[in-house]
Amino acid sequence: MEDVISFLKEHGNLKIIDEPLDVELEIPHIAYLEVKKKDSRPILFTKPVYRAKNIEYDTPVLMNIFANKDITRKIFGKEPDDIGNSIESLMKFKPPKGLMEKIKMLPTLISLKNVFPKRSKAKGECQEVVLQGSDIDLDKLPILKTWEEDGGRFITMGQVYTQSLDGNMQNVGMYRLQQLDNNKLAMHWQIHKDASNFFDQYAKAGKKMPVSIGIGGDPLYIWCGQAPMPHGMFEMLLYGFIRNKNARLVKSITNDIYVPNDVDFVIEGFVDPTNFAPEGPFGDHTGYYTLVEEFPVMEVTAITHKKNPVFAATVVGKPPLEDKYFGWATERIFLPLLKPLAPDLIDYNMPENGVFHNLILAKMHHKYPGHAKQFMHAFWGVGQMSFVKHAIFVKDDAPELEDFDALTKYILNRVSKENIFISEGVVDHLDHSSPKQFVGGKLGVDATGEEQEKSVEVLKDSELLAKMQELEPAIKALKSYYHESANPITVIAVEKEKSMQEVIKKLEPLAKHIAILVIVDTFNNDLENPYMLIWRVVNNIDANRDVVLEPFIAIDGTNKNELDGFNREWPKDANCTKEVLYNLQQRGLIDIDEQFIRDFGLINYKLY
Repeated sequence: MEDVISFLKEHGNLKIIDEPLDVELEIPHIAYLEVKKKDSRPILFTKPVYRAKNIEYDTPVLMNIFANKDITRKIFGKEPDDIGNSIESLMKFKPPKGLMEKIKMLPTLISLKNVFPKRSKAKGECQEVVLQGSDIDLDKLPILKTWEEDGGRFITMGQVYTQSLDGNMQNVGMYRLQQLDNNKLAMHWQIHKDASNFFDQYAKAGKKMPVSIGIGGDPLYIWCGQAPMPHGMFEMLLYGFIRNKNARLVKSITNDIYVPNDVDFVIEGFVDPTNFAPEGPFGDHTGYYTLVEEFPVMEVTAITHKKNPVFAATVVGKPPLEDKYFGWATERIFLPLLKPLAPDLIDYNMPENGVFHNLILAKMHHKYPGHAKQFMHAFWGVGQMSFVKHAIFVKDDAPELEDFDALTKYILNRVSKENIFISEGVVDHLDHSSPKQFVGGKLGVDATGEEQEKSVEVLKDSELLAKMQELEPAIKALKSYYHESANPITVIAVEKEKSMQEVIKKLEPLAKHIAILVIVDTFNNDLENPYMLIWRVVNNIDANRDVVLEPFIAIDGTNKNELDGFNREWPKDANCTKEVLYNLQQRGLIDIDEQFIRDFGLINYKLY
């Protein structure tokens, strides 16, 4: 991985675009569309420009590094499941007995010496060029503006290196960083992140916090930055374990933070605990804009880089995107760390259209009544799993967790009102649906029971829609799924003029025809697109408010407002800019049709 471009040319079918393209909207739009394709590829943009300031960059922009499962495997150098199995073996490690056992254990013990990072006081490759003082200018970096309503340009693949106040703990995280001016960045580290905990230590001590941001280098650094390591463990240990070689770190020029020798750029500086600035909006991985909020400001004291650097970036927004493959690798590698907390766990899956924390599917050895609920509490009570909003549990006889169609049928044949558990707990910083930030409803579904008999009389969609519209004219469209299951799903699109709780009550006379009702807005929802409907609903619901169990199971996936007693601001969808799409299409840089636009909800639309 010393030459990432050569590696991607040889192993990743790297796509190279030599036409000048704007870092604002154009480059991100192309990368966003590419990674949604079944045969998606990494892309190198060789001639980025910043038209608003008339800047032409010599530094190319590399995107979609983790473009698919195959290239992700090649970046890791092995199957993520094999890495997970190695971790599991270490967790079961027992001191060897006898000479032969010790000899057999030698390769493992020798490899473990490569886990620990090596620190050097010599200058690194990342410090071949050093910019300080008046030479510092963030405009000279091809930082991207992804979405039209973003608050500015954001570094989206920065490896943020920090350490505790006493220097005993190190961390690398991947947080977005908004450029505020030529030498300042807003640090969007969320309250539950290690870097934020370190920041609190510096704030209490009244000291500025040193921070260094790495960009580029071995792509495994990027993945390590978002890996959910246990608190206090430096992610570079995981790098050494996977690569079977020590991460080589060098000291920053203007602070005491150590960074990988071979990253392309390092942005060094300090965060003043008394200096905050508005950050955002930003179209985030939820597919929505996160709203403006105060975050700490980092003042840049140096920018260093290789002589011929490459600027790595990613696009976040509506799924599927590059984080799908981050998430897949993370899921496989960290499965062994979950098993000690839930020993009868077989496997789990966090679908990307469930936005990871919003939906988890788990398979377990079910042994006694209440076992699945025990798992729910275990998941909701530990580490980053505590941010999961919706969890569905199935037995060991269920289909594979990635066989979504077969798994859905399995779940619908076993779900019941009695086996739905609603609780409350911590939710992700980016969650927008809960009435209060950071705290919201949790939904657990125990689908480990026996198959049930169908309890509803299924009608044709047109017939059921007509009956519903007699009771509530605001219902504009209807689509049913899985008619043959014990609990068919009926999805309706509503022109929202009242609380959906009122609509659910109005539909009570049709209870014998409805098992599970899902409600969405007419705007920006296609009832023929279950992939994006799941994305919409798990984003938009707070289980305490939006899941109703009588007269049938009903889920209100509409955007919330004062009609629902919702007093927070509801964010907009992060959508592409029509004019940019049209311009790129005219220039032959993208090739998409209306169906592609609808499949992935690229622009605002109203079908009903």
